[in-house]
Amino acid sequence: MLAITRYRVPPAETDVFVRTAQDVLRAIEDSPGHLSGRLARAVDDPELWAMVTDWEGAGFYRRALGDYDVRLALIPLSRLAIDEAGAYEIVPGPDARAG
Repeated sequence: MLAITRYRVPPAETDVFVRTAQDVLRAIEDSPGHLSGRLARAVDDPELWAMVTDWEGAGFYRRALGDYDVRLALIPLSRLAIDEAGAYEIVPGPDARAG
């Protein structure tokens, strides 16, 4: 499962945003089912950012977000988040074999 949260970050808030987002990524890295996490900035729109994490499944992702330390780290970023769907099921590629 892939989780993507996009953020619109004013230039004056970039440094604080990056530090806070990195705190969030550190807070979730030991969560059960967590595979990877990274922060990215749009090449053509420097105010647009994405936090991308990979999980073994949606349940792991949702449980991690419910953790107190993770929620505490995420709260400052909430006002910058773009309200849109963020959890994606990975579709097997054409080389994946059925059954």
